[in-house]
Amino acid sequence: MKDIAQYALEQLKKAGADKASCRATKGRKDEFNIEANQFTLLRTVFTDDLHLKALVGGRKGVTIINKLDRSSIDEAVKSCVALAKSAEPDSAEDISPLLENKDFNTYSGSDMEGLFSRSKEYLQQVRDELPKIMIEGFSSSYSSGETAYVNSNGVCFTAKNDYYHFNSMFVGKEGEKGSSFNYSGAYLKDMSKPLINAGMHRQLLEEAEKSIHTRMVEEKFTGKIIVTPACSDVLWNTLMQNFLGDRCLIEGTSRWKDSLGQTVADKKLTFRATPHNTLIVTDPHFTADGFLVHDVDFIKDGVLKSFALSLYGANKTGKPHAPTSNYNIEVATGDTPLAEMLKGVDRGILLNRFSGGSPGASGDISGVAKNSFLIENGQVTDALQETMISFNILESLKNITAISKEAVTEGVTVLPWCCLDGVTVSGK
Repeated sequence: MKDIAQYALEQLKKAGADKASCRATKGRKDEFNIEANQFTLLRTVFTDDLHLKALVGGRKGVTIINKLDRSSIDEAVKSCVALAKSAEPDSAEDISPLLENKDFNTYSGSDMEGLFSRSKEYLQQVRDELPKIMIEGFSSSYSSGETAYVNSNGVCFTAKNDYYHFNSMFVGKEGEKGSSFNYSGAYLKDMSKPLINAGMHRQLLEEAEKSIHTRMVEEKFTGKIIVTPACSDVLWNTLMQNFLGDRCLIEGTSRWKDSLGQTVADKKLTFRATPHNTLIVTDPHFTADGFLVHDVDFIKDGVLKSFALSLYGANKTGKPHAPTSNYNIEVATGDTPLAEMLKGVDRGILLNRFSGGSPGASGDISGVAKNSFLIENGQVTDALQETMISFNILESLKNITAISKEAVTEGVTVLPWCCLDGVTVSGK
């Protein structure tokens, strides 16, 4: 991959690029698919990808192709430089400086027999241990790949890695009655453990059985929700997209755009990117714009310490750059055991899944709690029918009553349970 990326870079410079970068990737995925408890497909998918960027007089051109032969590269180079010459100038566009070049190799090798065996074992365990669960769809795969990034400042990174992944969609069924569907999966480095024990998977399967018979909340009330690690989108992904990332800060819609160094959450909260955590399977090693990834604290003890800005975002906004992986997020565990956290909730919801529109710039969130449970007098009681909840994420972060000692990883994130106060639950 390095030779391909270097060739493309040289052609971009010869074609007139003042600055240029190239990222070449070759990947392979071997995948099993299961439907109705039967293996229905084994396929191998090959992926080639070449991402070219050229800067000409402060103008940017980008071309992406899925062929790596020299003839295709030559045509892509012409297109990329032509696009740059016709673009509007943007002084924020740049490429990464040369700091340190490095090669990474975390490749451990394929164990397809082990993957097949674990997949069969998973289906048998679900049949034997969870007879009310119906697996509606299941896939398991082994992915491997090589990537090289080079640019005209002399930066050169390469990486070779692999991992396993599985994903299952399931419902609880009893006669004609059924639960809402749910899904769960994990990224794994090896096949040493049963798939059913990865992350929160077994717990979510067990809860799907309990969710066949549900209860509707009879009235509207304001209480607490405990956001489980399975529901990362409602809080943590929203923070990245709406308050910390490139788009919201460039457009000026982030309510935190002028809040660096200020308290934005309860002091219990430390929220960070930790791609080098040993529990993370999908460490990207370097960013798409050519920087080695680092662990970064976004919020530490409730104080906003960093945004999640790329080089372009930092140049555009004048705010600090954060070379890290915006996907490998971690919330530091607290000092409250989950059982004790539950006892502290008089009335609320254990939230496993949330379906709703993207929150606005104000931080207001409204949507449906799914695959969730009612908490009454410190006890998890009945499975909920789909129930509307609403809250303001910025205010709720200031009303964190507890963060659990326990945490769960699915190979990408490391998250505990988090209890928020001031959430409106709308019954019928």
